[in-house]
Amino acid sequence: MAAIAKEFQLGSDFPRIDYPTWQEEVEAKLRGAPFAKRMISHTYEGIDLQPIYTEEIYATAHDPAGLPGYPPFLRGAQPLGNMLAGWDIRQEHAHPDQAVANAQIAEDLNGGVTSIDLRLDGAASQGLDADDPRASDLAGRDGVSVSCVADIERLAQGVRLDVAGFYLDPGAAFLPLASLYVVAAKNAGVPVGDLLGGFNADPLKALVRDGALPVPLDTALAEMADLAAWTAHNAPHMTSVEVSTSPYHNAGATAVADVAFAVGTGLAYLRVLTGAGLDVETAARQITFSMALGCRFYLAIAKIRAVRTLWADVIAASGGSVEARKMRLRVSTGRRVLTTRNQSLNILRNTVACYAGAVAGADIITTTPFDAPTGLPSEVSRRNARNTQLILAEECHLSQVIDPAGGAWYIEWYTNEIARRAWSVLQQVEAQGGMIKAVLSGWVTEQITPTEAAREKDIAVRKVAVTGVSEHPILTENRTEQERAAYDQLTMAASRRLSDWRRQHQQGREVALDALGAVSAIGSGVATAAAIVAAEAGATLGEIARRLSPAGGEPAVMAPLAVHPYDAAFEELRDAAEAFASKHGNRPRVYLAGVGSIAEQVARKNYSRNFFEAGGFEVLAQEARFDVDKAASGFAASGAKIAVICSTDKQYANVVGELAPKLKAAGARTVVLAGHPGQSETAYRAAGVDRFIFVRCDVLEVLWSLLRAEDVQS
Repeated sequence: MAAIAKEFQLGSDFPRIDYPTWQEEVEAKLRGAPFAKRMISHTYEGIDLQPIYTEEIYATAHDPAGLPGYPPFLRGAQPLGNMLAGWDIRQEHAHPDQAVANAQIAEDLNGGVTSIDLRLDGAASQGLDADDPRASDLAGRDGVSVSCVADIERLAQGVRLDVAGFYLDPGAAFLPLASLYVVAAKNAGVPVGDLLGGFNADPLKALVRDGALPVPLDTALAEMADLAAWTAHNAPHMTSVEVSTSPYHNAGATAVADVAFAVGTGLAYLRVLTGAGLDVETAARQITFSMALGCRFYLAIAKIRAVRTLWADVIAASGGSVEARKMRLRVSTGRRVLTTRNQSLNILRNTVACYAGAVAGADIITTTPFDAPTGLPSEVSRRNARNTQLILAEECHLSQVIDPAGGAWYIEWYTNEIARRAWSVLQQVEAQGGMIKAVLSGWVTEQITPTEAAREKDIAVRKVAVTGVSEHPILTENRTEQERAAYDQLTMAASRRLSDWRRQHQQGREVALDALGAVSAIGSGVATAAAIVAAEAGATLGEIARRLSPAGGEPAVMAPLAVHPYDAAFEELRDAAEAFASKHGNRPRVYLAGVGSIAEQVARKNYSRNFFEAGGFEVLAQEARFDVDKAASGFAASGAKIAVICSTDKQYANVVGELAPKLKAAGARTVVLAGHPGQSETAYRAAGVDRFIFVRCDVLEVLWSLLRAEDVQS
């Protein structure tokens, strides 16, 4: 009886094939088609992706990525990754009604969420109370309304802030909001030393997202340094500064630019904090990072791993210890990939982003409710968002493997490419005078614009597909009706509460505010301490913000970075088609005039159906064998004014010259041919064909022109 081998070595049973030999075999299979064109893909980062990766392309034998928990921290900041406690499941809350927001927060925490991201409304994020006349169009919009300590207490009712903290998205009002949060926690019996959460001061994010700060940027940066100094000395379990690159990502930045802007902003903030007196160790530990992810799974993994190692390099060069080089990183689903139609597919987009974050070892992950792009999230979408993470963590056990991508030739190579290119962009940022000057000069916007323009062109020709929108749309799907907040009523109620609050806190409030206004040196934590005293005396968010503002200071203003969702252009077209239907009683119609056997028609009929339904057109067709006369009579009976000839190139050569005139005679205003005409274009146009649709044609241009023509002539 043969003995069973103790070692199983599958590789020894097959001959070793080197890359040139493999490429030669592939080229033979391509039958003359260029290898580079068919097998190599290109990214917006300028990276050429090879079809296969081997040890020869990127050597990993000597483990250049190091070990998890050790420099260069490419493989994560902790030796055991997220194995012990899992990643922090953080969900965003922005309901304008505090009672509703509190109930939703409690529901999320009971359902497995471990921390809360609290986004302020447009008024509070600009340092305005809800009853401020300047807040009339901002109160309750796009976030939670907060004006005083009682508002935080209502939001946090029943929440143990020393167990599950609030991580704030405060806009420009980070210091006033921080003071309210600290006082609310004290009132709830939570000592500052035990308090969890993050104040998340990020003046650059607020400026590029909103286009304005209520104070000069230098003042906002000084307030950030002051808050960091206070937090470092008083709240050891909290952080004060966040670097968020979501505005750049959602405006269209590449992964390389995203990484460079993250590290560049972190470096700028590090300089501000150390310039105010904090040492590098303390300053670095006050900074957390937040990045948005798209649906390019491997790119997202490589981006996360690259940003960690570059930040470690920056802290090392600044004299920071090994411990200070560890980045704490939160990732979330980017707004640019979420769609407003066919929103159930946003569940898949969330899953991809969450999966990538987990595989790459992100510390905190936020998944966006699938209906968030069009209004206040429903209970179902919020539950789905948190359960996506719970399933990946607890049923798929993604937290139980440390850096599963480590050692994969493709991922390691991709990470290195992004890190190398991002470092080059970072050097360009520094040549501009640093990230702050690069933003204010418009240089950052100039880096994003060409990439976004190229991406929009690719979306228009469907080289980049938006599933459910530009590809495989569902024409009958309507947008889900979502809760609409009663903003006027909520603002009136908030104004009444504020009036009562001020009346109950008259004594000592003005004295405390005067003391805050008298603080001369912002940056050492004194201003934050004075703001907390003012909040304890009953000062409101707006009152604290006004006292912190320098007299005569000019607010920082710039052109904000617009969000560019992938689906925007097609959604605009769909909206126009629905407006057409409201005006004329039916959608714009096209008839697919197939010729030949069903097999000869089907490919281009499917292509054409997908093409026109992406624009909201109603597509009419019959499934049968057709000759020229039957195709023309079928069109005449359809009632449509646009006819699309669908068959094979071989059939076209024989039938287009006869069919196109008959379609025109049957009432077609526009005759379209599905397929590239090649050298036959002149002859087909002479026969009566008006437009041609084919792979990589400008889908948006064709559909808009047809829709406008239909609207004018209907």
